[in-house]
Amino acid sequence: MDAAMIETSTAYKRHRFPAPLIAHAVWLYFRFPLSLRLVEELLLERGIVVSYETIRRWAAKFGPAIARGVRRRAPRPGDIWHLDEVRVVIRGEVHWLWRAVDQHGVVLDEILQRHRDKRAAKRLLVSLLKRQGWAPRRIVTDKLASYGAAKREVAPGIEHRSHKGLNNRAENSHVPLRKRERQMQGFRSAGALQRFTSVFSAVRNLFVPPASKRLAISTHLHRLAAFARWRSAAGLGVAA
Repeated sequence: MDAAMIETSTAYKRHRFPAPLIAHAVWLYFRFPLSLRLVEELLLERGIVVSYETIRRWAAKFGPAIARGVRRRAPRPGDIWHLDEVRVVIRGEVHWLWRAVDQHGVVLDEILQRHRDKRAAKRLLVSLLKRQGWAPRRIVTDKLASYGAAKREVAPGIEHRSHKGLNNRAENSHVPLRKRERQMQGFRSAGALQRFTSVFSAVRNLFVPPASKRLAISTHLHRLAAFARWRSAAGLGVAA
């Protein structure tokens, strides 16, 4: 059992409900387009009486820790990174969610920022390179000039392709969060969005199979492996 698993297991102490139930509720909330009240209803159908506010606290406490464990156990991403930004309105104020994905659609990093300029693009690149610990073979962006300006300062040696049609991978990566945003009727604050999307994307990376594994048997095996990694990250057992 590694240190992260020990830390997560310890966090369940002094909770009235058992660890597997708490982790299951957190998984339901982040894996599917369910409100907290719907997760409450699903648990009630199984005879488990727990309030949606308790589920909210579980998601806030255990979600980030489990997501960190999931990311630590993730395989090395692809060597082509697609960068893009999407407009998000929070309480009437415009923000930009900057996102990087690899060529397989795996989300690598996300940063919510108020601006859509070189400084914001540079912050994404610096965070991305620091988190991954290595540089990609190529980055792909749309025509926003801020990307080229930021790349020249941060990583001048990396190949950069700037073309609207080449960046569908990154643009498509916004769709799942957009759907969840509508279901949740928007986000209450910038911090809430940043915290939610960090866990949400880690869970999607884990459970959604890449296009190369969409055959029935491949999808089944992928999900079994994902469940094992989830249980390990949640402190419930050791992944195979």
